[in-house]
Amino acid sequence: MPGRPCWVELATTDPRTCSTFYAGLLGWSFKVGEDGYVLATVDDQPVAGLHTPQGDQPPAWTLYLTVGDTLNTAERVRDLGGHVLAEPTEVPGQGGLLVAADPSGAAIGFWRQDRDWRLGTGFPGAFTWAELNTWDGAAADTFFAALFGFDIAQMGDGEAFDYTSWTVNGEEVLGRLRMGGEFDPGTPPHWMVFFEVDPEVGTDRVAQRAVRLGGRVTVAPFDSPFGRAAVVADPTGAEFTVLDRSDALPVFEDEVGSNNDDPFDD
Repeated sequence: MPGRPCWVELATTDPRTCSTFYAGLLGWSFKVGEDGYVLATVDDQPVAGLHTPQGDQPPAWTLYLTVGDTLNTAERVRDLGGHVLAEPTEVPGQGGLLVAADPSGAAIGFWRQDRDWRLGTGFPGAFTWAELNTWDGAAADTFFAALFGFDIAQMGDGEAFDYTSWTVNGEEVLGRLRMGGEFDPGTPPHWMVFFEVDPEVGTDRVAQRAVRLGGRVTVAPFDSPFGRAAVVADPTGAEFTVLDRSDALPVFEDEVGSNNDDPFDD
């Protein structure tokens, strides 16, 4: 389905150290391809990729969304006010990729799959959610709604707390947060990827483990309607969120659209 998350990839300056970190934190195993690309798995199910960035690209996670045609997507990105950061590239036997930025400035990947390839989701150690953190929520909503036909639903009051849910055919696929005072003013727009926490371990213990493994906790564990979450940085500085969906705050229907359901409010 176009617009659905299909892959997550870490650009890291130290793949060896990061492999050790993610193995200890999320239980990942690794396979290194002939081209040096590192495939992360949990019980042989693909959950992420790792590679060494070119040039001065900082360590960061990139989210990829499914598209049917990367050349057409690149044209549409430009027409809608976005910017192509890396022109469409063919990966023989795999598909095609494109990296772009939406009008609000956040980088996002697009992937055309030429063979059956499924990102593992919904189990401990796997991708479970992604949301766009941006200073211009309206621009991001408009861009992605036009690109993929997303239905946009405001979950906050749109002012003090501006968080939208993006759905296709009733299926929630992504979220978008307009950054506010809780973010440093210099924080660039970015996608945040979330990984599932084993409920028997819990978010708090995973956050503590991240520190022992050489990472940092950049946002301490907090409760939200999505689950108990914490934002973590790996040893090279790439940030991501760990989430225990079993430990979620209840959200009542009459609170949606109000200013009472801020998932970042402790």
